[in-house]
Amino acid sequence: MRRREFLKLLPAGGLLAVSSHLAFAAADFRRLLVLVELKGGNDGLNTVVHYGDPRYAELRPRLAVHRDQVLPLDGRRGLHPSLEPLMGMWRAGELAVVESVGYPQPNLSHFRSIEIWDTGSGSHEYLHDGWLARVFAHQPVPPGFIADGVLLGSSDPGPLTGARAIALSDPAQFRRQSRLAQPGELEGNAGLRHVLKVESDVAKAAANLESPVVLTTSFPKGPFGDAVRTGCGIVAAGGIAVLRLTLNGFDTHQNQAGLHANLLRQLADGLLALRSGLVELNRWQDTLVMTYAEFGRRARENQSGGTDHGTAAPHFVLGGRVRGGLYGSPPALDRLDGNGNLPFAVDFRSLQAMAVERWWGLPGYLGPGAKLRPLDLLRA
Repeated sequence: MRRREFLKLLPAGGLLAVSSHLAFAAADFRRLLVLVELKGGNDGLNTVVHYGDPRYAELRPRLAVHRDQVLPLDGRRGLHPSLEPLMGMWRAGELAVVESVGYPQPNLSHFRSIEIWDTGSGSHEYLHDGWLARVFAHQPVPPGFIADGVLLGSSDPGPLTGARAIALSDPAQFRRQSRLAQPGELEGNAGLRHVLKVESDVAKAAANLESPVVLTTSFPKGPFGDAVRTGCGIVAAGGIAVLRLTLNGFDTHQNQAGLHANLLRQLADGLLALRSGLVELNRWQDTLVMTYAEFGRRARENQSGGTDHGTAAPHFVLGGRVRGGLYGSPPALDRLDGNGNLPFAVDFRSLQAMAVERWWGLPGYLGPGAKLRPLDLLRA
């Protein structure tokens, strides 16, 4: 295979971008950030179930989760029964539930809303780089790191757009492709030199992804479980600041009940395996896990047994240094807007600010306009 043919394969498993870092400055990138994308927009009302609010059952006569099935968090709300694997972390104080996360003037388009989340922008602000790429542009990772981040489950760079990130949809294929990336003559061509530099980085990254560590953790079957397994192997190899895992399928416009239950079960089983693997690697205490999605779902069920695009939703924050509990505000089912959507109480950028300022110790690196106070969910 020729070099040109190899480069065509890179979007499925290659180096997405290479940032030009001028100098390394002190930052605690030994602390790993794991982002879990719930692609399609997760239904928050059936994830954290407010069975104590009578409006919940009124809005969802078919989809409402019965209070006898809910895993109680307090006297009025609990988790969907498929999330039972998370309850051990809840009882251990390692799981924070942040309710009513969103942003002002929400957009209900998948493409535009995830762009807002990925760039950390306002709803009428257009930024090119991902919010994490802006951090790494100012504070490079140590020279020995494999990359700024690795993407599993989706090749869309999202918050790592503009960073040095590896999209790894098929690790074995990626390693095979990397063997084709052998730098040849530069021929005095600046463009060719850049291509060869990218190829070299791909080859080095692939070599470093080989981990000799064998884990006893049992990983769930399926694409998300495979992504978690691969992610733990990458962490064992060492040298990344961010791991982004994507679980697809949350755009539940119809027949939601069974589909959503299965998705939440995959999420919970995967997160439990992630914790187990990171505990084995002695990395759980220096890992912060955060879920995110482009939006939640509408409060009222639709006629197809599903839910349409909505606004605010709860998200999970997990880790050995997380101060578990309930944060944010309960969904205001008595204050739906003219389209039947929920108001937000927690701006998603305050979660991003927590990761950058409190987790990595880098105040002020989310860029101009990002002046939200970070959430305080972390132990010292």
